[in-house]
Amino acid sequence: MLRTEQLSLARQIDLVFKELQEELSGLSSGTVFVQIRNNVIGKFGIRHNPLAGRSGTFAAEQEGLTLEQQSSFRLMALESLKYKRRWTHGEISYEFALRQGMVVVDATLESNYNMANLMIRYPRNVQADNDKFYG
Repeated sequence: MLRTEQLSLARQIDLVFKELQEELSGLSSGTVFVQIRNNVIGKFGIRHNPLAGRSGTFAAEQEGLTLEQQSSFRLMALESLKYKRRWTHGEISYEFALRQGMVVVDATLESNYNMANLMIRYPRNVQADNDKFYG
């Protein structure tokens, strides 16, 4: 059996969209997010846009994404991975909406770094730091 860390990030994105298929079929807008650690997707899901309520009830979504629109969305998500550079930890958010029958997607790539990891990789030389700052 394959472990998640053995799958490419693109294949993991494919799995995310497969898992979210039913939920996306009931939504016309929102944000799909994937949280990445060591190039492995851990947590993922959808942030739904606020539900509009009137007179004590919420109206159901009129229509969600069709399978064709979901396929287009997935391809755009995969395309956005080309803009991910060097980082291994972070989050990618895909804000989506239906506009005139087409799915429109804005991708936001967020890298995260850990200062503790940098301190291990670049150990601090206290005397050199003092000389640099104090002359």
